Amino acid sequence: MDIITTHTNADLDALASLVAAQKLYPGATMVFSGTLSKNVEEFMALHKDAFNIKKAIREIPMEQVSRVVLVDTKKPSRLGKIASLLNKPGVEVHIYDHHPRSESDARGDFEQIDMVGATTTILVEKIKEQNLPVSPLEATLLALGIYEDTGSLLFTSTTPRDAQAVAFTLAKGANLSVVADFLWRPLTEEQIDLLKTLLADSKEYEINGARFIIATAERNKYVGGLDVLTHKLAEFSNPDAVFTVVGMGKHVQVVARSSVPEISVKEILSELGGGGHPAAASANIKNSKVTGMLNLLMEAIRQNIKSVAQVAQIMTSPVKTVMLETPVEEAGRLMLRYGHTGLPVVKDSEVVGVISRRDVEKATHHGLGHAPVKGFMSGKLVSVAPETTVARARELMIEHDIGRLPVLQAGKLVGIISRTDVLRTLHGAMPSNYRRIYSEKGSIYTYNNIRELLYRSLPQSYITIMEQCRDIAQELGYKVYIAGGMVRDLLLGVQSFDIDLVVEGNGMTFGSELARRFDARARLHPKFKTANVIFQDGRQVDVATARLEFYQYPAALPQVETSSLHQDLYRRDFTINAMAVSLNQENFGDIVDYFNGRGDLEYGLVRVLHNLSFVEDPTRLLRGVRLEKRYDFIFETQTFSLVKDAVQNKMLERASMERVWEELKHILNEPRPGKALGRLEEIGLWDYLFPGVLYGQVRDVVDEIPRFLRLIHSWSLVEEPEQWLVYLLALLHRSGPETAVAICQRY
Repeated sequence: MDIITTHTNADLDALASLVAAQKLYPGATMVFSGTLSKNVEEFMALHKDAFNIKKAIREIPMEQVSRVVLVDTKKPSRLGKIASLLNKPGVEVHIYDHHPRSESDARGDFEQIDMVGATTTILVEKIKEQNLPVSPLEATLLALGIYEDTGSLLFTSTTPRDAQAVAFTLAKGANLSVVADFLWRPLTEEQIDLLKTLLADSKEYEINGARFIIATAERNKYVGGLDVLTHKLAEFSNPDAVFTVVGMGKHVQVVARSSVPEISVKEILSELGGGGHPAAASANIKNSKVTGMLNLLMEAIRQNIKSVAQVAQIMTSPVKTVMLETPVEEAGRLMLRYGHTGLPVVKDSEVVGVISRRDVEKATHHGLGHAPVKGFMSGKLVSVAPETTVARARELMIEHDIGRLPVLQAGKLVGIISRTDVLRTLHGAMPSNYRRIYSEKGSIYTYNNIRELLYRSLPQSYITIMEQCRDIAQELGYKVYIAGGMVRDLLLGVQSFDIDLVVEGNGMTFGSELARRFDARARLHPKFKTANVIFQDGRQVDVATARLEFYQYPAALPQVETSSLHQDLYRRDFTINAMAVSLNQENFGDIVDYFNGRGDLEYGLVRVLHNLSFVEDPTRLLRGVRLEKRYDFIFETQTFSLVKDAVQNKMLERASMERVWEELKHILNEPRPGKALGRLEEIGLWDYLFPGVLYGQVRDVVDEIPRFLRLIHSWSLVEEPEQWLVYLLALLHRSGPETAVAICQRY
């Protein structure tokens, strides 16, 4: 006998999951493991004839059960008497759930546990995949389950999969009027009274920049719907998190909601024996009092709360400024050079105003480009401190209708943040703490810190170098990071031993000290403020000062100025190459990802950081193709439009042949260059790179070369040839002497 069951106090997601699971296990018996939530009781009162679900475990012959299907839970403690079946010999256990794993979870013979907004979503996908029939009533229940657990698709735990599952239920006839009736029921008198008490007895706290509310109440008996009341409390004052602690007879119920990833209410309430999601969790503590539970809750919050995003993490520093007497046209040139939309105006080191690009454009339009900025700047100065939260900075921008905020510390200008910085942080480009990426080997890496991954993936000699870098930075008062390709490859599970360091400080001083400690040789490049450290075994480490590059005209060589890590990463070619890993004492292994490079890695996208990327450096076209084909990625849609525009406008012709050839050599040295060469033909660059050569005539030869190179390597009899030269000869072997000579002379 097969049974399908769910957790006690079953909600609509649990009920919908029961019904959906029976589609997959048509002979199974559905059974509730215990009590039901008020919404489920009301739904079943109306539709009990449509869904045959046993209300008590005593209705099931336990000795005949051979398979248990668990939906929306995997915790034995939430299954009542059914939990005894999980460890019974001969009983198979299947689990479908969307809650994160914990040590107390049951283990199944089959498990599908996905981080989506509702368990119903997982089962709807199975139904859709198997093309199983769904009636309009069933579709309505499935929609109810998803809408309830995702807050009508508004909770932060909602995923695109949940929205797609809802779309499927609507296509099957889900009735949204019924959904609305069950989700937005008016509060009962008991609930209204409890809500008033919670509002009156609520206190606001702030820890590590995170603002949260704890509301308490006492009742002699159970009052349902505390989750709904907690949600309403959050709507009143919009804190980062809300905790409601209500004594109900001999039990204390705690419900929590969080709107920021820095407060994982699942982790906090797990300390009290509860569970749930990072954004929504609950706990039911027997034989306890509210006062004692408050102390335990506060301690759990202090131990688990993380620092929320602060202005210091996203501000641009050092800040470009202008004086009161600086001409408007000069301010405009500075904005264009550095990509800013506004500049602080200073007098005797004190910020007295801000001039925006819009102000500059208006003044220039009226022929006043020669006039000083003091006549056009905004003197209404609103500033923030480095420790101000990003959320508060956003509120100030909205309140005062301004696009940038100077960052002051003890009256001194230490940075500036723009509206773009704030939006990028609040809307996804800054990484969520719960995002993950899968390597080719199937391993799952959490994103925030990859210290363990560094130690596991790299040889000990490289770890020693990184630890010395940490110590040098500590002694010199610098900040040091690994940046670029090594970070990308570590996250993809690809072996990479090219260490590129970025130093917030003097890169040449840092490189010289690193060389001294390892008895290595340092080559210094003052023009670019970089150092190349060459070790005795031939390994090299490139050390760069965090810098800003600007281009005086399209395809020009970059001009270099000292800057911050944020701007150093922003100058790079693609988001997947614009990530860094801290080697600093206080946060060794932390990932810095301002531009959502990890998200693009996860979805296999090559994306530029800004729309003028290929204009500034057209050789990025070749680099993008190489990355695309090396990792089987694709250009992001907008980026591919920019690729086509750059090809159509012949931007690559503006780059020097030396730089074009350098990128071509990199392509020809790839393990299988044929895919990238074919892509160059596909996007229209081939004829410019190899005029007179027809790729179709040499494609077959190019595709066979890797096999012959492996064969030559296995012989170990001859000196292995330069790979790029082999491919170049293959590309030219069908061409006439004049064409071949012209291409060789070209490069």
